[in-house]
Amino acid sequence: MADSIEIRLSEMRDASALMEIDSLVWNMSTTPAPIRWNSREQYLQKCPPGNQLVADINGTIGGYIGFEYPTTLPCHRHVLDINIAVHPDYQRQGIGGQLIEALKVWAARQGVRKLSLRVLATNPGAIEFYRSCGFTEQGRLIQEFYLNEQYVDDILMYCMI
Repeated sequence: MADSIEIRLSEMRDASALMEIDSLVWNMSTTPAPIRWNSREQYLQKCPPGNQLVADINGTIGGYIGFEYPTTLPCHRHVLDINIAVHPDYQRQGIGGQLIEALKVWAARQGVRKLSLRVLATNPGAIEFYRSCGFTEQGRLIQEFYLNEQYVDDILMYCMI
């Protein structure tokens, strides 16, 4: 377990570290389209400060959990779509679980009742992690992507809070 972890909302100063995490974590085995930012401005436009919780470990960003409403419909405000990434140097230290638990608390305060995510069937480690955090499969898009010369299911998971 890493020392002195503060989970907080993202700030403007975190952008570079969050961009680096994206470049290290998101690849063809974790997402159908690896995330590569062309500029800090592009990143901040898509991921403005406050739309993620970050794990600040002694001043270093070790991971994040992003969240957004699935649609702009007011009747859909009880659900958040999430994505999570932990820097490779900090993986398997409990940071991802702490981020999910912190988001559950934060989201409940905002009136959110359900967290949803998508994960590739070719990522069994992530699927098991999500299950350990209380997520359950709610659907599967069969052969949704063609990656690395194979068809891959897109698994939809959720957790009620």
